Amino acid sequence: MTPEKLVIYGVMAEFETPGEAVQAAKAARGKGFTHLDAFGPFESPELTEAIGFHEHGVAKWVLVGGIVGGLGGFGLQYWATVIDYPHNIGGRPIFSWPSFIPVTFECTVLFATLTGIVSLLVLNRLPRLSHPAFGATHFDRATTDRFFLCVRAEGKNFDADLAREILNVCAPLSISVLNAEEES
Repeated sequence: MTPEKLVIYGVMAEFETPGEAVQAAKAARGKGFTHLDAFGPFESPELTEAIGFHEHGVAKWVLVGGIVGGLGGFGLQYWATVIDYPHNIGGRPIFSWPSFIPVTFECTVLFATLTGIVSLLVLNRLPRLSHPAFGATHFDRATTDRFFLCVRAEGKNFDADLAREILNVCAPLSISVLNAEEES
């Protein structure tokens, strides 16, 4: 078994307002840092835009799940009533599609919901029981009244000292260097 070594995950700064975090994010992106994370007690569209966040595509997966569920529900009913076991009941046509609508709708909703839940968990890599951000100073206040900006150490030319310097210019309440354990 190989010993574990500590590697840097990133540099995190704590701010009192979302505006301060937005300024820090813009400064970090201006200096070439593109891998940023933001944490706060409520959504801030300006901060989301400043860190360069993009959608992960959960909505597309929900659409695909809904289409598959609708086609699956309709196809199952069609196969059962027209192909496998056709019956002429009361002189009605064998393929009476209006009677298929309720089940088709319910299968669409069911599959879209289940696909939405699974894709949300998978694309966000949840559940995450441990994260390097949990080691930041006062990070427990991210759910009440503080905003945190993390400059992640992605890429070969990450400079932690430069990241600290850029964040320090924006006058944060605190700055933490986050360590991530990695097997050597």
